[in-house]
Amino acid sequence: MKNIIAIIAIALTFTLNVNAQDQLTAKAKTVTLEQTKGEFTQKSLTLTEGSYIFEIANNNVGNQVGFVLVPKGKDASKPENHIKTAYVTKAVENNTSETSNVTNLEKGKYIYFCPLNKTPQYTLTVE
Repeated sequence: MKNIIAIIAIALTFTLNVNAQDQLTAKAKTVTLEQTKGEFTQKSLTLTEGSYIFEIANNNVGNQVGFVLVPKGKDASKPENHIKTAYVTKAVENNTSETSNVTNLEKGKYIYFCPLNKTPQYTLTVE
């Protein structure tokens, strides 16, 4: 009987967590960014405070690309400063796109770049 109760409790917790994640995803806005060889085509972004999913497109770069978002003023070379939820869920293959998890952004300035495609660092402003 204890095992059955434990299984029901685990299943209920999992269901609640999935529903909460689905609600966050439904409220998030998608920001689509495209990479070509050595650069993003969007050189800067201005967003409002809120939840976002980043969709990163690899437009014939010839190798995998990714996405890194860091609060401005932090050392972007240190992974501990990266906003991990903004990473794409897997490396973006040539001529495909991938998305990040939901990322909550507060007012401020951020930088974004791709370490795999060796792009410059661009500014993202949240108003």
